[in-house]
Amino acid sequence: MLTGKGMFIWKIQNCHNGSVSEITRKAVAANYSHVLIKIANGIYSYNYDWEKKIDLIPPLSAALKSEGIQVWGWHYLFGDQPGQEAQKAISRIRELGVDGYVLDAEGHYKGKFASATTFMNQLTASITDIPIALSSYRYPSYHPQLPWNEFLKKVDMNMPQVYWMFANNPGAQLKKSITEFQNMKYTPPIFPTGAAFTEFGWTPTLSEVSEFMRKVKDLKLPGFNFWEWGNLHNYLPAQYFRTIRDFQWDSGPTPPKDIAELFIDALNSHDPDKVKALYRADAVHITNERTVQGQEAVKSWFNTVFSEILPEGTFTLAGFSGEGSTRQISWTASSSIGNVQNGSDTLGLIDGKIAYHFSEFTITK
Repeated sequence: MLTGKGMFIWKIQNCHNGSVSEITRKAVAANYSHVLIKIANGIYSYNYDWEKKIDLIPPLSAALKSEGIQVWGWHYLFGDQPGQEAQKAISRIRELGVDGYVLDAEGHYKGKFASATTFMNQLTASITDIPIALSSYRYPSYHPQLPWNEFLKKVDMNMPQVYWMFANNPGAQLKKSITEFQNMKYTPPIFPTGAAFTEFGWTPTLSEVSEFMRKVKDLKLPGFNFWEWGNLHNYLPAQYFRTIRDFQWDSGPTPPKDIAELFIDALNSHDPDKVKALYRADAVHITNERTVQGQEAVKSWFNTVFSEILPEGTFTLAGFSGEGSTRQISWTASSSIGNVQNGSDTLGLIDGKIAYHFSEFTITK
């Protein structure tokens, strides 16, 4: 049975420009147990570059699996050609070697009860060695024309799309979704999908994302995943990924902090040696007034910050952006002689250490 945290991927090319290494790095950092990649749309293969005739999934799948992350394939269904859709599902499952298969049946499938039976019978006659899941609406009572029973009696898991759009109660919506499905004729285990996207002017709050994850755990469900990778990383602030990343599904090791977080932690320690340890020996530190080079010069600067510029300061990370070798950090601070509301730092990194650092801030009384 699948457990833990995961994320849906719609278009691989929209995820860090299709970088296999970056997608894998993020998945490992977040301690994802699984990633779900779109493998087919109706009767056609998906995440396939038709111009270059290259399937984009195998290299990503291999990289994720090498890190112990399950790769599931998901497939949007229309229901007009159920036999052909089933054959496409079977062929993609076999050629890609996915660890699980998710059928996504939504509005296009309403009223197509015979198609659902044909599709599921053909699929399950051939696919017996991996789990199969249904992805669809969160409240079956709102969509009575969907062939729920035809799907649910044949799948191993139910992944309802618990998207609390234009509302603020993910925990209550998740509980209502579970209650409705538990009252259905067929009740496979529930593994809900939450909202980590922005659409139609709506964006979930960080506290709502956290509430959804906590509620899944409180209800003792096997795990959860989110829609959707590209939207999360391209359109939402970095804090959303970090919130999902840092949520501990089990008692395993805490994910490593980003250099931006380590920098603020070091400032709050008021220990120049802890700040110095974040820098390369030849690091350059620049302000509007001067440029210095070397760890000792950096240490001297921060000793002045702690003793004279912002004594007894409390530093708060307002946000950061950038990946790989660059970071843009925003921060605030309060101290016994003044406050900072516009702290702005640019970091250049080599092998995880700060090689270049530009600082800019003003102190207000």
